[in-house]
Amino acid sequence: MQKDAYTLILEAIDEGIYRPGDRLVESELAERFGVSRTPVREALQRLETQQMLARDGRSLIVASLDHNQLAELYVVRAELEALAARLAAKHAAPEEVRVLQNMIDEDRGQLEDPEALSRANRRFHHQIHLASHNRYLVQQLDLVHRSMALLATTSLAVKGRGTAALDEHQAIVDAIRDGDGEAAAQALRAHISRAFETRLKLDATRHGTAGHWAEAL
Repeated sequence: MQKDAYTLILEAIDEGIYRPGDRLVESELAERFGVSRTPVREALQRLETQQMLARDGRSLIVASLDHNQLAELYVVRAELEALAARLAAKHAAPEEVRVLQNMIDEDRGQLEDPEALSRANRRFHHQIHLASHNRYLVQQLDLVHRSMALLATTSLAVKGRGTAALDEHQAIVDAIRDGDGEAAAQALRAHISRAFETRLKLDATRHGTAGHWAEAL
């Protein structure tokens, strides 16, 4: 099945080909994806409406999240993902649990590659969403994770965070395997909380460094 312009652009943002602040040019996108400019124009309008893109003068750029938007996003993500874990503990088939375990085992081999680990992390969380067996929840989480693509860096790049995140993933899967919905929800909520805390520290360090250089200049 051929992907439409909207999906192609969205995937390019999600994969980091286009990052927050990058300018999107209609003609360049049409050439890159081998489609005409009309569907690209329509896709850009749709993405702007969804606040994935923002206006910078007459240009469209990939949007970025400010501190308040980031906090709001993590609150919603934590609650929806916790619900997904709770439902997965109730509905996941043994095969789905084994797939989740295999993901963790394989991901331990990618600890030295934060970008690869970030992609693997998205796959892991999506698998939990699917294991909830609730299509409406999956749809809402897809929207949340689409907005997560607007984060320019991955918190998994912070030293030690990759190992800690995989240990947290293991706690989630253990609870799902045991059929303990409350423990699965708590483990996932704690996992998101630690990820948010790491990202706040990462942002504070980056902004602090920028301020230091500004003062030096």
